[in-house]
Amino acid sequence: MTTQYWLVKSEPEAYSWADLVRDGRTAWTGVRNYQARIHLNAMQPGDRVFFYESMTTKAVVGIAEVTKAAFPDETADEPGWVAVELKAVKPLPQPVTLAQLKADPALAGMIFLRQSRLSVSPLKKADFDRIVKLGA
Repeated sequence: MTTQYWLVKSEPEAYSWADLVRDGRTAWTGVRNYQARIHLNAMQPGDRVFFYESMTTKAVVGIAEVTKAAFPDETADEPGWVAVELKAVKPLPQPVTLAQLKADPALAGMIFLRQSRLSVSPLKKADFDRIVKLGA
C-alpha cells in the first residue's frame, strides 16, 4: 500500500506535540467535522502525519505516524464518528509557521491553507517533502 500524507491540528492547550511525545501514542479523538471524518477513515497504518499546533504556536512542529486505522471514537455521543491512533516519530528541527506555509508558492494548493478550520487534511507527497525541507 502506498503511504499517504496528512496534517492534523490541535490547540496546544488541549493536546500538544509535547503531550504526544510524552504519551508516545494517542487515539486522535474528538473530530466532529464530516469532511475530517472522511479523511480519518482514509488513514492507514504507516501513513505520515504532520502535527500542527494551532492558536498560539501556529506551526507544524512534528511528524507522527498512523499506527491504527479508523475505529469508533469513544468520546462521541452518537455513532459514526471515528478516531485513529497516532504515534510520535520526531520533531521538526525548526517549526514551520503558518506564515511560511502561506508564503511558499509551492504549497499554495494545500487544502489546509484553503480550509483552515479543517482539523484533519490530506497532503500531497510533494507538500510533505517541502515542509520537511522548510523545517530542516
